[in-house]
Amino acid sequence: MKEKNKTIARWKNRELRKEGMILEKFFKLSENNTNIHTEFLAGLITFMTMAYILAVNPEILSASGMPKGGVFIATVIAAAIGSAMMGFFSNYPFALAPGLGINAFFSYTVVNSMGYSWQFALWAVFIEGIIFLLLNAVSIREKIFNSIPLSLKAAVAVGIGLLIAFIALQGGKIIVANNNTIVGLINFHDVDMHTSGIWALLTLLGIIITSAFVIKDIRGAILLGIFATWLLGIVTEFVGIYVPNPEAGFHSAIPQFGDYLDSLGHAFREFGITCGALFNPESWTHTRDGAIIGQGISLIKSLDFIVVIFAFLFVDIFDTLGTLIGVSVKGGFLTEDGKLPNLSKALYADAIATTTGAICGTSTTTTYVESAAGVAYGGKTGLTAVSVALFFLLSLLFAPVFMAIPGFATAPALIMVAYFMMTSIAKIDWTNPRESIPAFICMIAMPLSYSISDGIMFGVISYTLINALTGKIKNVHWVMIVLTAIFLLKYALM
Repeated sequence: MKEKNKTIARWKNRELRKEGMILEKFFKLSENNTNIHTEFLAGLITFMTMAYILAVNPEILSASGMPKGGVFIATVIAAAIGSAMMGFFSNYPFALAPGLGINAFFSYTVVNSMGYSWQFALWAVFIEGIIFLLLNAVSIREKIFNSIPLSLKAAVAVGIGLLIAFIALQGGKIIVANNNTIVGLINFHDVDMHTSGIWALLTLLGIIITSAFVIKDIRGAILLGIFATWLLGIVTEFVGIYVPNPEAGFHSAIPQFGDYLDSLGHAFREFGITCGALFNPESWTHTRDGAIIGQGISLIKSLDFIVVIFAFLFVDIFDTLGTLIGVSVKGGFLTEDGKLPNLSKALYADAIATTTGAICGTSTTTTYVESAAGVAYGGKTGLTAVSVALFFLLSLLFAPVFMAIPGFATAPALIMVAYFMMTSIAKIDWTNPRESIPAFICMIAMPLSYSISDGIMFGVISYTLINALTGKIKNVHWVMIVLTAIFLLKYALM
């Protein structure tokens, strides 16, 4: 019996070594100075920092009339397919999922304000993805990426870091709305200490704990910070300090497993409603004041349809490019002249993910800035992205656990990611105002406008105009000049 067990153990070890060799050869792990263990954990960290989309995306898209359960399944599938393709196609550790912000445009603008049905809005997303593929075929997106100067690329990384920090501090309830100054620091004397008050305190504690882990150079510091802060939250809920209030956005930190199988089955049934719904022209409607004013194929001919597609396309292009630039700068993936090898493959993965997501039933799928979390841990290859894809698929089985990760647990992780992104500021030549002033404008515009794409536009416009006015227009790539004209026209017509 012992001999038989030893034989089985040897067989298993041999198979594991074979699988390891396959992964090593395909993802070039040794060449990139990494290993399976590091890539796997980097994928887990990236997934943990972006798992919030599993709860947020269904909530936002349901405002358009889409069934939440169907959107949840579509979100998982779109993120899994997009991340896996990114990993296999480009061998970069960039994860994808339905974009936060553009999903709000989908629901609140295209459907609720303009009056189009969600099925027609999905069709617009699908067409946008097809156009994306065509733009990739003629290398337009690659030309845009390579035309941006190194100073602006570093500024994009810093700007994304500032935006991530701003988002994290809001999610942690530390930065709140203020009628006098737009935003301000939470006042613990004026808030409910059982909800937002303790939420903010847990966030602050999480930042300190995670910082200590990072300073001590503990492996998996960010991931450990998430779990440590989450555990503190569970303890405070058990003893009655933290009192969940779902209606106000304060959900339980304790995973709920009651009626899980029934809920998951219901979600899959609703997925049958969203999946492929865009291909039914009879469901394409345009309403105004409750009355249908347009339906079917005729809606494609409308000017609004072109405007909607352009809006989806524009945001997707520059959010994706901004994310790729920022994370690539931090991960050291750019060449000395600022180019990203295999960029076209990464862009193809992004475009295909968008069309796939639309078919499944979700808004535009895009590359996530939270990928920086895994890169900060040490993720360097596509195995990180493939790991993210696997975790998204597993989230179907462990949805109660992942859905229970509270904002106060992920906010400290994002703060650390922002800190690492900020280090790219050293790559900017501050002795050259022609380079550093546009870089400063770019990085500060992102958090203040709450938009990666707007930050890039401000940076490109200022870079071109400043160099033109100071007699250095020859230093500006012609693509940058064209982009400046397009951006100025966009703002003029807004």
